[in-house]
Amino acid sequence: MSLRPSRRVMVGSGLAALTAMAATPAAAAERPSPTRALSRATATYSALKRHFDTTDGSGLVHEQIPAAAGDNPYSYEWPFSQVHIAALDLTAVDASFEPELARRAAAQEHFWNAGGGTTGLPGYASYPVEPYGSGGDMFYDDNEWVGLAKVQRHLQTRDTAALARAKEIFALVRSGWDTDGGHAAPGGVFWTQANWSHDRNTVSNMPGAQLALRLHQITGEADYLDWARRFHDWTNTHLQSPSGLYWDHLDLQGTVEKTFWSYNQGVPVGVNVLLYEVTRDRAYLRQAERVAAAAYAYYVTQGRLFTQPVFFNSIFFKNLLLLESVTGKDTYHRAMAAYADQVWDTMRDPATGLVHFDTAGGTQAIQQAALAQIYAVLAWPRAQWRTLY
Repeated sequence: MSLRPSRRVMVGSGLAALTAMAATPAAAAERPSPTRALSRATATYSALKRHFDTTDGSGLVHEQIPAAAGDNPYSYEWPFSQVHIAALDLTAVDASFEPELARRAAAQEHFWNAGGGTTGLPGYASYPVEPYGSGGDMFYDDNEWVGLAKVQRHLQTRDTAALARAKEIFALVRSGWDTDGGHAAPGGVFWTQANWSHDRNTVSNMPGAQLALRLHQITGEADYLDWARRFHDWTNTHLQSPSGLYWDHLDLQGTVEKTFWSYNQGVPVGVNVLLYEVTRDRAYLRQAERVAAAAYAYYVTQGRLFTQPVFFNSIFFKNLLLLESVTGKDTYHRAMAAYADQVWDTMRDPATGLVHFDTAGGTQAIQQAALAQIYAVLAWPRAQWRTLY
């Protein structure tokens, strides 16, 4: 049983079919309706439950519909975490989702490897552990998304157990820092503990910085701020392009993979917003605005949003809303709504409620969850945006 597909293969799946749509930027939207957004979020999540939920009481989901030959019984951790976060985002605006969130949070723990990975610290494995599976490699970014979700939950409800787990996850992330001075561009958090990759990625460093900054805001502990700056500064030095956008990763020989993924632009925006909130240094806010403007031009104005997976765009837009929670502007909020409505109108099957992003007509759980997240957050009042990542 394969326990880890190539993330890069999964990300690329189905994107070629969207190239034609990429030529048309998302149109400017009317001011988004929270009522309609919540209705669409609920419908999207309900379709996810109906088609993807397993029937064994685990709370876990299948990877994709229809299933492909060789699919495992359950999804990997990264897709499941986004299902979990969809329930979290809905609960933030509709308290009736609390039992559903509790069910997904319990299922999240089926991935928890208490015995620890290669650095000896516990964290979420890439596949469920016994009795549901045999676990898998640990990925630092997979863990960071759950850590940020736990922080969001704590900020919104003061959930102390969520905060404790976020701290455990950060300890794992910190242990992934490259300490070998013989490497090209020494430093940075590795993408994974697996021995088949030694890349250090924007997505393993900037979400780590964001998690550290949230923990600093909550606890006041200076060590979290120190680590956040370390992650942020290393990424800016080695993976930020002259345009302000961020490349994907750097290998041990110093070769940079220069793809621009949308979530790799969103998270640095959020990191700089939080650095501004913590330090009150407006240079960080200006940097957040610069990266956001460059990303908006690249993806929205130039029509590249549909070259990106919807689950990257959900993270991208959430961080832009975090910026607008400070600036009071509405440009990115409206672009998020326009994108969601275009997906709803052109890629959703009304008969099933499922979204289809490729010509084969299949749907991944992570795609369905991402659209539910986007619409759920569009239903949030502006005051809640400050808890986003």
